[in-house]
Amino acid sequence: MTALRETVIENREMVQPNHANTLDVAHGGNVMKWMDEVGAMSAMRFSGEMCVTARVNQMNFERPIPVGDAAYITAYVYDAGTSSVKVRLIAERENLQTRERKRTTESYFVYVAIDEDNTPTTVPELTVDTDEGERLRREALADDLGRAD
Repeated sequence: MTALRETVIENREMVQPNHANTLDVAHGGNVMKWMDEVGAMSAMRFSGEMCVTARVNQMNFERPIPVGDAAYITAYVYDAGTSSVKVRLIAERENLQTRERKRTTESYFVYVAIDEDNTPTTVPELTVDTDEGERLRREALADDLGRAD
């Protein structure tokens, strides 16, 4: 069993001109790629297996991330099935001089754990052993259900 808090991954990507669109802000495709990579790391940390992206919930880009700011991405596993792993992802823009952060994007990705033959394989049970972990899981489940297709 793996505790929710053990699956938290945080990463920063500095938005450079080559990541930007014509408005000098991060291209949405780059933000999605960064989120997918951090989410996969969280899923792999949880499962102990390689994981592939199976589903991406809607992505709403609430505000841009300008060139020179960092994309600060947080991911954690909040639920798991037999071979599937649900990960909540939050992207924020961070001004590195002031340390101010503002949420830009939030989404829920589903990954599938695969074995060395690229076949779906079982994942452990997710445990929640802290109040903070319980709060994170509760928020993710409530928000994910509100976004369900």
